[in-house]
Amino acid sequence: MEEIARAKVNLALHVRGREPDGYHRIETLFAFCEDGDRLHAEPAEELSLRIVGPFAAALAQEGDNLVLRAARLLAARSGVPAEAALTLHKNLPIASGIGGGSADAAAALRLLDRLWGLGLSEADLLPLAAELGADVPACLVSRTARGEGRGDALTEVHVPGLAGAPVLLVNPRVEVSTAEVFRRWSGTDGGPLPPDPFEGRNDLEAAARQVAPGIAEVLEALADAKVARMSGSGATCFAVYDEAADRDCAAARIAAAHPGWWTLVSRFS
Repeated sequence: MEEIARAKVNLALHVRGREPDGYHRIETLFAFCEDGDRLHAEPAEELSLRIVGPFAAALAQEGDNLVLRAARLLAARSGVPAEAALTLHKNLPIASGIGGGSADAAAALRLLDRLWGLGLSEADLLPLAAELGADVPACLVSRTARGEGRGDALTEVHVPGLAGAPVLLVNPRVEVSTAEVFRRWSGTDGGPLPPDPFEGRNDLEAAARQVAPGIAEVLEALADAKVARMSGSGATCFAVYDEAADRDCAAARIAAAHPGWWTLVSRFS
Protein backbone atom coordinates (compact mmCIF):
# COMPACT_ATOMS: atom_id res chain seq x y z
CA MET A 1 0.00 0.00 0.00
CA GLU A 2 1.18 3.52 -0.71
CA GLU A 3 0.14 7.10 -0.02
CA ILE A 4 1.33 10.38 -1.51
CA ALA A 5 2.34 12.97 1.08
CA ARG A 6 1.41 15.95 -1.07
CA ALA A 7 3.51 19.11 -0.93
CA LYS A 8 1.63 21.82 0.96
CA VAL A 9 1.57 25.42 -0.27
CA ASN A 10 0.37 28.45 1.67
CA LEU A 11 -1.22 30.58 -1.06
CA ALA A 12 -1.31 33.37 1.52
CA LEU A 13 -0.36 33.52 5.20
CA HIS A 14 -1.43 36.40 7.45
CA VAL A 15 -0.12 36.48 11.01
CA ARG A 16 -2.71 38.20 13.20
CA GLY A 17 -1.06 38.09 16.60
CA ARG A 18 0.89 36.18 19.23
CA GLU A 19 -1.03 34.28 21.90
CA PRO A 20 0.00 34.12 25.59
CA ASP A 21 1.11 30.49 25.14
CA GLY A 22 3.66 31.62 22.57
CA TYR A 23 1.84 30.32 19.52
CA HIS A 24 0.82 32.71 16.76
CA ARG A 25 -2.71 33.23 15.49
CA ILE A 26 -2.74 32.97 11.71
CA GLU A 27 -5.08 33.03 8.75
CA THR A 28 -3.86 31.01 5.78
CA LEU A 29 -5.07 29.26 2.68
CA PHE A 30 -3.68 25.78 2.18
CA ALA A 31 -3.39 24.25 -1.27
CA PHE A 32 -1.75 20.98 -2.29
CA CYS A 33 0.33 19.83 -5.20
CA GLU A 34 -0.22 16.55 -7.00
CA ASP A 35 3.31 15.46 -6.06
CA GLY A 36 5.34 15.06 -2.88
CA ASP A 37 6.89 12.39 -0.68
CA ARG A 38 5.65 8.80 -0.94
CA LEU A 39 5.03 6.44 1.97
CA HIS A 40 4.89 2.66 1.40
CA ALA A 41 3.69 0.13 3.99
CA GLU A 42 3.78 -3.65 4.27
CA PRO A 43 2.60 -6.01 7.03
CA ALA A 44 5.34 -6.86 9.52
CA GLU A 45 5.80 -8.19 13.05
CA GLU A 46 7.19 -4.90 14.33
CA LEU A 47 7.25 -1.22 13.44
CA SER A 48 10.13 -0.02 11.29
CA LEU A 49 10.90 2.91 9.01
CA ARG A 50 13.36 3.02 6.14
CA ILE A 51 14.01 6.39 4.49
CA VAL A 52 15.22 6.60 0.90
CA GLY A 53 15.27 9.27 -1.78
CA PRO A 54 17.16 12.50 -2.48
CA PHE A 55 16.59 13.99 1.00
CA ALA A 56 16.91 10.80 3.05
CA ALA A 57 20.33 11.77 4.40
CA ALA A 58 18.90 14.93 5.98
CA LEU A 59 16.76 12.74 8.26
CA ALA A 60 19.42 10.16 9.06
CA GLN A 61 20.16 11.61 12.51
CA GLU A 62 16.54 12.29 13.44
CA GLY A 63 15.75 10.34 16.57
CA ASP A 64 11.97 10.09 16.34
CA ASN A 65 10.49 10.70 12.90
CA LEU A 66 6.95 12.07 12.75
CA VAL A 67 5.92 9.05 10.69
CA LEU A 68 6.80 6.72 13.57
CA ARG A 69 5.10 9.00 16.09
CA ALA A 70 1.95 8.97 13.95
CA ALA A 71 2.07 5.19 13.68
CA ARG A 72 2.46 4.67 17.41
CA LEU A 73 -0.26 7.19 18.22
CA LEU A 74 -2.74 5.57 15.82
CA ALA A 75 -1.97 2.09 17.16
CA ALA A 76 -2.32 3.16 20.79
CA ARG A 77 -5.63 4.96 20.28
CA SER A 78 -7.02 2.10 18.18
CA GLY A 79 -5.87 -0.70 20.47
CA VAL A 80 -3.87 -2.54 17.83
CA PRO A 81 -0.19 -3.54 17.70
CA ALA A 82 2.09 -1.06 15.98
CA GLU A 83 3.26 -3.46 13.30
CA ALA A 84 4.28 -2.30 9.83
CA ALA A 85 7.34 -2.02 7.62
CA LEU A 86 7.32 1.55 6.34
CA THR A 87 9.43 3.06 3.58
CA LEU A 88 9.46 6.83 3.14
CA HIS A 89 10.59 8.12 -0.25
CA LYS A 90 11.80 11.57 0.80
CA ASN A 91 11.48 13.74 -2.31
CA LEU A 92 10.80 17.09 -0.60
CA PRO A 93 13.47 19.13 1.19
CA ILE A 94 13.12 19.34 4.96
CA ALA A 95 12.46 22.54 6.93
CA SER A 96 11.30 24.16 3.71
CA GLY A 97 7.80 25.53 4.30
CA ILE A 98 5.91 22.94 2.24
CA GLY A 99 4.80 20.64 5.03
CA GLY A 100 7.13 17.72 4.35
CA GLY A 101 7.17 16.19 7.84
CA SER A 102 3.54 17.09 8.50
CA ALA A 103 2.47 15.62 5.16
CA ASP A 104 4.45 12.44 5.93
CA ALA A 105 2.72 12.06 9.31
CA ALA A 106 -0.68 12.63 7.73
CA ALA A 107 0.08 10.05 5.05
CA ALA A 108 1.05 7.57 7.78
CA LEU A 109 -2.35 8.01 9.47
CA ARG A 110 -4.23 7.46 6.21
CA LEU A 111 -2.04 4.57 5.11
CA LEU A 112 -1.98 2.64 8.39
CA ASP A 113 -5.72 3.07 8.83
CA ARG A 114 -6.03 1.07 5.59
CA LEU A 115 -3.25 -1.41 6.32
CA TRP A 116 -4.59 -2.23 9.77
CA GLY A 117 -8.22 -2.33 8.57
CA LEU A 118 -9.36 0.21 11.16
CA GLY A 119 -12.06 1.78 9.00
CA LEU A 120 -11.64 5.20 10.61
CA SER A 121 -13.14 8.27 9.00
CA GLU A 122 -11.35 11.52 8.27
CA ALA A 123 -13.19 13.02 11.23
CA ASP A 124 -11.82 10.24 13.45
CA LEU A 125 -8.26 10.87 12.31
CA LEU A 126 -8.29 14.68 12.55
CA PRO A 127 -7.89 14.84 16.38
CA LEU A 128 -4.85 12.55 16.14
CA ALA A 129 -3.43 14.72 13.38
CA ALA A 130 -3.84 17.82 15.57
CA GLU A 131 -1.78 16.17 18.32
CA LEU A 132 1.10 15.69 15.90
CA GLY A 133 1.44 19.30 14.70
CA ALA A 134 -0.42 22.40 13.56
CA ASP A 135 -0.10 21.61 9.83
CA VAL A 136 -0.90 17.90 10.08
CA PRO A 137 -4.72 18.28 10.00
CA ALA A 138 -4.55 20.28 6.75
CA CYS A 139 -2.15 17.72 5.29
CA LEU A 140 -4.43 14.88 6.38
CA VAL A 141 -7.29 16.39 4.39
CA SER A 142 -4.98 17.52 1.53
CA ARG A 143 -7.71 19.67 0.03
CA THR A 144 -7.81 23.43 -0.43
CA ALA A 145 -8.82 24.91 2.91
CA ARG A 146 -8.69 28.05 4.98
CA GLY A 147 -6.76 27.57 8.22
CA GLU A 148 -7.23 29.71 11.31
CA GLY A 149 -5.99 29.67 14.89
CA ARG A 150 -2.67 27.81 14.73
CA GLY A 151 -3.67 26.75 11.22
CA ASP A 152 -5.55 23.67 12.43
CA ALA A 153 -9.07 25.13 12.43
CA LEU A 154 -10.03 24.25 8.87
CA THR A 155 -12.77 25.33 6.49
CA GLU A 156 -12.72 23.87 2.99
CA VAL A 157 -12.98 26.47 0.25
CA HIS A 158 -13.14 26.54 -3.52
CA VAL A 159 -10.69 28.75 -5.36
CA PRO A 160 -11.84 29.13 -8.99
CA GLY A 161 -9.25 27.93 -11.48
CA LEU A 162 -6.88 26.52 -8.86
CA ALA A 163 -7.36 22.79 -9.42
CA GLY A 164 -5.01 21.65 -12.17
CA ALA A 165 -3.20 25.00 -12.35
CA PRO A 166 0.51 24.62 -13.22
CA VAL A 167 2.80 25.35 -10.28
CA LEU A 168 6.57 25.45 -9.84
CA LEU A 169 8.22 25.07 -6.44
CA VAL A 170 11.77 26.35 -5.95
CA ASN A 171 14.03 26.09 -2.91
CA PRO A 172 17.61 27.41 -2.77
CA ARG A 173 18.51 24.32 -0.71
CA VAL A 174 18.43 26.25 2.55
CA GLU A 175 16.83 24.87 5.70
CA VAL A 176 14.84 27.43 7.67
CA SER A 177 13.76 27.12 11.30
CA THR A 178 10.04 27.88 11.63
CA ALA A 179 10.54 28.92 15.26
CA GLU A 180 13.30 31.37 14.29
CA VAL A 181 11.18 32.94 11.55
CA PHE A 182 8.21 33.43 13.87
CA ARG A 183 10.57 34.88 16.49
CA ARG A 184 11.66 37.52 13.97
CA TRP A 185 8.09 38.38 12.87
CA SER A 186 7.51 42.13 13.11
CA GLY A 187 4.54 41.80 15.45
CA THR A 188 2.38 43.98 13.22
CA ASP A 189 -1.10 42.72 12.33
CA GLY A 190 -1.46 43.57 8.65
CA GLY A 191 -5.15 42.64 8.50
CA PRO A 192 -7.27 39.63 7.58
CA LEU A 193 -6.95 37.22 4.70
CA PRO A 194 -8.80 38.62 1.66
CA PRO A 195 -11.47 36.58 -0.17
CA ASP A 196 -9.09 36.15 -3.11
CA PRO A 197 -5.95 34.48 -1.70
CA PHE A 198 -3.87 35.67 -4.63
CA GLU A 199 -4.43 39.21 -3.35
CA GLY A 200 -2.98 38.20 0.01
CA ARG A 201 0.62 37.98 1.13
CA ASN A 202 2.95 36.02 3.37
CA ASP A 203 3.60 37.97 6.56
CA LEU A 204 6.59 35.76 7.38
CA GLU A 205 8.53 36.60 4.23
CA ALA A 206 10.44 39.57 5.63
CA ALA A 207 11.53 37.57 8.68
CA ALA A 208 12.45 34.56 6.54
CA ARG A 209 14.61 36.73 4.28
CA GLN A 210 16.64 37.72 7.33
CA VAL A 211 17.29 34.03 8.03
CA ALA A 212 17.73 33.00 4.38
CA PRO A 213 18.57 35.96 2.09
CA GLY A 214 18.49 33.61 -0.90
CA ILE A 215 14.68 33.74 -0.81
CA ALA A 216 14.82 37.16 -2.46
CA GLU A 217 16.83 35.72 -5.35
CA VAL A 218 14.34 32.89 -5.80
CA LEU A 219 11.39 35.27 -5.93
CA GLU A 220 13.25 37.44 -8.44
CA ALA A 221 13.77 34.38 -10.64
CA LEU A 222 10.02 33.69 -10.49
CA ALA A 223 8.96 37.26 -11.19
CA ASP A 224 7.43 36.42 -14.58
CA ALA A 225 4.77 34.14 -13.04
CA LYS A 226 1.11 34.97 -12.55
CA VAL A 227 1.72 34.78 -8.78
CA ALA A 228 5.02 34.16 -6.98
CA ARG A 229 5.26 33.98 -3.20
CA MET A 230 7.05 32.23 -0.38
CA SER A 231 5.25 29.27 1.22
CA GLY A 232 4.96 28.84 4.98
CA SER A 233 8.05 29.97 6.84
CA GLY A 234 10.28 29.35 3.79
CA ALA A 235 12.56 28.93 2.12
CA THR A 236 10.52 27.28 -0.65
CA CYS A 237 8.74 29.66 -3.00
CA PHE A 238 5.97 28.81 -5.44
CA ALA A 239 4.93 30.28 -8.77
CA VAL A 240 1.55 29.81 -10.43
CA TYR A 241 1.25 29.92 -14.22
CA ASP A 242 -1.62 30.07 -16.69
CA GLU A 243 0.01 27.55 -19.01
CA ALA A 244 2.12 24.44 -18.34
CA ALA A 245 4.50 25.48 -21.11
CA ASP A 246 5.29 28.73 -19.29
CA ARG A 247 5.95 26.82 -16.08
CA ASP A 248 8.21 24.35 -17.88
CA CYS A 249 10.19 27.16 -19.52
CA ALA A 250 10.70 28.82 -16.16
CA ALA A 251 11.82 25.52 -14.61
CA ALA A 252 14.36 24.94 -17.41
CA ARG A 253 15.67 28.49 -17.16
CA ILE A 254 16.09 28.27 -13.38
CA ALA A 255 17.75 24.84 -13.56
CA ALA A 256 20.29 26.19 -16.05
CA ALA A 257 21.01 29.37 -14.09
CA HIS A 258 20.93 27.80 -10.61
CA PRO A 259 21.83 24.11 -10.85
CA GLY A 260 22.13 23.85 -7.07
CA TRP A 261 18.52 24.83 -6.43
CA TRP A 262 15.75 22.28 -5.90
CA THR A 263 12.70 22.51 -8.14
CA LEU A 264 9.41 20.63 -8.43
CA VAL A 265 7.22 20.88 -11.51
CA SER A 266 3.66 20.03 -10.57
CA ARG A 267 0.00 21.03 -10.63
CA PHE A 268 -2.43 21.87 -7.86
CA SER A 269 -4.63 18.94 -6.95
